[in-house]
Amino acid sequence: MGFGLAVIIGNTIGSGILRTPGDIARWLPHVWLFLGVWVIGGLYALLGAFSVSELSAMIPRSGGYYIYARQAFGDFPAFVVGWTDFLAQTGTTAAVAIVIGEYTGDLIPAFAGHTVATACGVAILMAVLQWHSIIWGSFVQNLTSAAKALGFLLLVAAIFVFRSAKPAAEAAHPLASGNLLFLAIVLALQAVIYTYDGWYAVMYFGEEVRDPGKDIPKSMIGGVLSVMTIYLLVNAAIIYVLPMSRIAGQDFALGAVARSIFGPKGDTFLRILTVISMLSGINAYHLMASRIPFAMSRDGLLPCQLGRANQGGTPSSALLLAVITSIGLIALAKVFERALAITAFYFVTDYAFAYSGVFVLRLREPNAARPYRAWGYPWTTGIALIGSIAFLISALIQDTANSLWALAVLALSYPLFLVARRSIRGQSA
Repeated sequence: MGFGLAVIIGNTIGSGILRTPGDIARWLPHVWLFLGVWVIGGLYALLGAFSVSELSAMIPRSGGYYIYARQAFGDFPAFVVGWTDFLAQTGTTAAVAIVIGEYTGDLIPAFAGHTVATACGVAILMAVLQWHSIIWGSFVQNLTSAAKALGFLLLVAAIFVFRSAKPAAEAAHPLASGNLLFLAIVLALQAVIYTYDGWYAVMYFGEEVRDPGKDIPKSMIGGVLSVMTIYLLVNAAIIYVLPMSRIAGQDFALGAVARSIFGPKGDTFLRILTVISMLSGINAYHLMASRIPFAMSRDGLLPCQLGRANQGGTPSSALLLAVITSIGLIALAKVFERALAITAFYFVTDYAFAYSGVFVLRLREPNAARPYRAWGYPWTTGIALIGSIAFLISALIQDTANSLWALAVLALSYPLFLVARRSIRGQSA
C-alpha cells in the first residue's frame, strides 16, 4: 500500500499544480469558485478511483488500462488503448525531463544551454536505478514521493506562518454570465482534471502488489484523497498571500508566492522542490510505461522479447523500449509538442474505456470474484463515464485541430495492429 500511495503521488503531483492556478484564476476570478473547481476535480477523480479499483482487484495483472480493455472488449480495442497509453506515458516523460533540464540549467550554471543532454541523462539515470530490480524501483519511488509530499507541506506551512501582511483589498471581480460563465467553468475543470491525472497509477502493478484485492483500492482511494488535500492546501496558500489579480495568468503562481515571502531564496527552494517532484514523476512514468508492452507481449500482441523480466523482476526489455522512445521524443522536442498536446485526449479516452468496462464485465461476468466492488455502482461509475464523454466532446469542439490529430493516430492503429499480429505469427512459425 505504501508503494501504491508513493506511485500515485509521484505520478500525479508535478508541474500542473504550479501552472494551473494561474489559468483558473484568469477564468474564475472568485475565491470560492477558484477553490470549488479543485474540490469538484478531486471528487471526479475519486469516482474514477472507485470504478478502477474494482477492475484492478478483479483482474490483478500488471499493464494498466490495456488489461481491462482486453478483457472487456477484445484484442483490437486493447491494442489501441495499450499503444496510445504507451505514447502518452513516454511523451509525458520527455516533457517532464525537458523541464528538469531547463530548471537544472537555472540552478547550476554549468548545465545552462544543455537542456536536451540533461533531459536525456535524467531519463537514463532513473531507468538505471530501477533496472536492477522492482525493489529498487519501489525504493526510489517511495523516497522521491515522500520528499515531494513533505516539501510541499513544509512550503505551505511556511507560507501560513511567515506571511507578514495581508494581500491588498480588491474590489470584487466581475464574473461572466450565462454561456460565458459555463465555458469558463468547463475550461477550469478540464485543466483541474488534467492536473489530477495520475490518480490511477497503482493499477499498472496489479500482480506486483502483495494483496491487490485490498491494497490497490486502499492506495488508490487514499492517493486521491492525499493529492486532493495537498492541492487544496497549495491553492489556499496562494490565495492567502496574493490577490486574485496577481494570480490570474501567472505561469508559476506558487513561485510568485515564495518570492513575495522569502525573496530569491524562495524561488530557488521551489525550483529544487520542482526538480525533485519531476524526478519522482519520471520514475513513475518509466515504471508504468514499461508494464504496457510487457503485458501486450505476454498476450501475443507484441514480440515475445518484451514480455521477459530480469532476475530482479524488472521487465527490462520493455523498460529499454520506454527509455528509447522517451529519448527520441526529447531529441525531437520541437516536433513533438503537438503529440504532447493530444495525450490529454488519450488519457480521457482511457478513462471512458475503463468505466465502460466496469458495466460490460458486470453484465457479462456477474459471478466473477470481485474482492472490491465500486462504491455507489452504477451511479458513481455512470457519472464518471458521462463526465469523460462530455470532456471528449468538449475537446473536439474547443481544440479541434489537436483532437483531429488524436483521431488520426487512432485510425492508424488498425494497420499497426495487423502488422503486429502478422509479425507475431511469423515468429511463432
